[in-house]
Amino acid sequence: MTKWFNVGKIVNTHGIRGEVRVISRTDFANERYKVGNTLYIFMENADAPIEVKVARHRVHKSFDLLTFEGYDNINLVEKFKGAMIKIPESQLQPLNEGEYYFHEIIGCTVITEEGEIIGQVKEILTPGANDVWVVKRKNGKDVLIPYIDDIVKAVDVPEKKITIHPMEGLLE
Repeated sequence: MTKWFNVGKIVNTHGIRGEVRVISRTDFANERYKVGNTLYIFMENADAPIEVKVARHRVHKSFDLLTFEGYDNINLVEKFKGAMIKIPESQLQPLNEGEYYFHEIIGCTVITEEGEIIGQVKEILTPGANDVWVVKRKNGKDVLIPYIDDIVKAVDVPEKKITIHPMEGLLE
């Protein structure tokens, strides 16, 4: 049984030459959308995914724009609107130390060095220089934890546990 990982969602077409507008859900957009890479389009109600090869990739505003080989016309990609783009687990590459896939971090419990439970990571934002982990508390507002060495002290993926050193004002 193949395990699939979301890479992005096709939200619209772009122009008339078969380009699609994608909201990415991947940590490595440039890697995933490299020309020649194989991606899989999962359409609602379809029996099987559609295998496509990346012909072109560019970034426009906050979207990734992709063109697939053999899909050079808006009429061919119109049906992809709303579909998810996924890759099989076999396409995940090993990461360097201190690098994690989003699916490894989401769902982890965040605790302080003193053992106080803050909450669970529910999503990851990628606003710029460093990722920001959104932590859902049991009660109260979500906490935004920047993924920087000063704050994140330990990440234990098998145990789904992240230890942080909360800087002043972080948990307010």
